[in-house]
Amino acid sequence: MSDARGINVLAICGSLRKASYNMAALRSAIELKPPGMTIEIADISQFPLYNEDVRAQGFPPVVETLRQQIKAADALLFACPEYNYSMSGVLKNAIDWASRPPDQPFAGKPAAIMGAAAGMAGGARAQSDLRRCFVFVDIRPVNRPEVLIGQAQTKFDVDGRLLDEAARGFIRDMLIALDDWTRLISRRN
Repeated sequence: MSDARGINVLAICGSLRKASYNMAALRSAIELKPPGMTIEIADISQFPLYNEDVRAQGFPPVVETLRQQIKAADALLFACPEYNYSMSGVLKNAIDWASRPPDQPFAGKPAAIMGAAAGMAGGARAQSDLRRCFVFVDIRPVNRPEVLIGQAQTKFDVDGRLLDEAARGFIRDMLIALDDWTRLISRRN
């Protein structure tokens, strides 16, 4: 990747709920992205539960689509809700499917994490668990700024627009950091 080329980011939302605050946060990220960055949102809603017997027969088409999207992306953006002090099952399931051999597509990919949750911590525990998964699949996360949208129900309007200016600023800054990090990693490779 040359410095003149834009960064293509694949976003993965860990919530399937139609009015998800995390999907709304991803829409805000698309609005706030730096010039030259594109963000495409992956669809993990039709993934079956991970089953090695099924994988041994070949990846389901929806899984293969995600694997190819990850491979083609310059960077990843995860919107990580918090369920029971951890990441959602659907997000973990998508990572489990996509990370299986051969040609595990996550290796070496730069990534950023953001999350919105009803609690005060904004999904901090879920993001911590997601970062642990990153170690095994060799994703290279941006560490700062963190985007933890606490009490999400008070930060979005009825149409899902993020109203909180501090959160919007953190998202903007995180995407700039992801852009910089992606370019740095690409120069090293």
